[in-house]
Amino acid sequence: MPVINRIADFGEDMKTWRRWMHAHPELGLECFETAAFVVERLRDFGVDEIHEKIGVSGVVAIINGQGDGPTIGLRADMDALPIEEQTGAEHASQNSGLMHACGHDGHTTMLLGAARYLAETRNFKGRVALIFQPAEENFGGAKHMCDEGMMDRFDISEVYALHNTPGHALGEFVTTPGPIMAAVDTLRVRVTGKGGHAAYPQECVDPIIAMVSMVQALQSIVSRNLPPLEELVLSVTEIHGGTADNITPETVWFGATIRSFSPEIRDLVERRVHDIVTGQAASFGVTVEINYERGYPPTINHAAQTAKAVSVARELSGEDRVQAQAGREMGAEDFAYMLEERPGAYLFLGQGEGAGLHHPEYDFNDDAAPYGASFFARLIEKVNHL
Repeated sequence: MPVINRIADFGEDMKTWRRWMHAHPELGLECFETAAFVVERLRDFGVDEIHEKIGVSGVVAIINGQGDGPTIGLRADMDALPIEEQTGAEHASQNSGLMHACGHDGHTTMLLGAARYLAETRNFKGRVALIFQPAEENFGGAKHMCDEGMMDRFDISEVYALHNTPGHALGEFVTTPGPIMAAVDTLRVRVTGKGGHAAYPQECVDPIIAMVSMVQALQSIVSRNLPPLEELVLSVTEIHGGTADNITPETVWFGATIRSFSPEIRDLVERRVHDIVTGQAASFGVTVEINYERGYPPTINHAAQTAKAVSVARELSGEDRVQAQAGREMGAEDFAYMLEERPGAYLFLGQGEGAGLHHPEYDFNDDAAPYGASFFARLIEKVNHL
């Protein structure tokens, strides 16, 4: 097994930690019970400093190495999702309507495993900053922690993170320099016409037909406004309107998600959305309210730090089990905010076959935890080698 022997020795402990967190999921910024569990483990390990309530419920712990050197940040997310679990596992969620459907319980376990090993061995120079972050899924916990000055406060010079990925072989690493995950923006358009009896359309201003035209026209942004070699997803995911078959509604609305990689494309899409929606509104005689919200920026790996991470991954799993030039993902990740402030890299770690992320039957593969913990530990020992 390509993991550090000492980490393999406490693999059962890691499984116990992970399954406790899986049974006690928390949402958003309020991961207080999870944070308390993390802090208790860190105290048992003998880390040098523990700082709590950063970004509401985030935790940063410091482990000092031997001698002077930079501080390297390692990040794990702690939050769960508002999904009713369907795994049937003994360790299934005890909090109705909530579950760890993205494996953040596993990510936190991997970082705890690395913390235990690094606190025991301290076979490195400088310091490690262990970052346990809330609210990756929806409230930008990484931004909250960065906005509170975390990077400067702990003098973090580089930062790294892992995310599990079902469908890739257990222990396989996947990454790429440059953009690896997309920016995510959200659109919501409210269309207002004049309601009335559907049998008398001449007395109404129908917002539904206007909305349908808008939804269709927005697809022309990808096919006709985007340079052919650029990447963009614009998906209308919600349409709401109407209450009965014989009533023309007064208002309807639709929502969409927009995924892109460059600031220029982001600006182009926002501008064209406004042009198309307002133009269609004028042609149908309706009014519109447009809410275009910019979310997480693209996750952009730094070349030098990605090369370091790939080297460590190859040591652990072998040359043929590391994809170092993988394609981009259209998902989004708030680790992007940390990479905007410091150089670093984001990698995916294979966990074998199973239900996909955000699925009610998903469960983190405990066999993947020693791989992730070993990666984090060897990264520190290699970057800050004695």
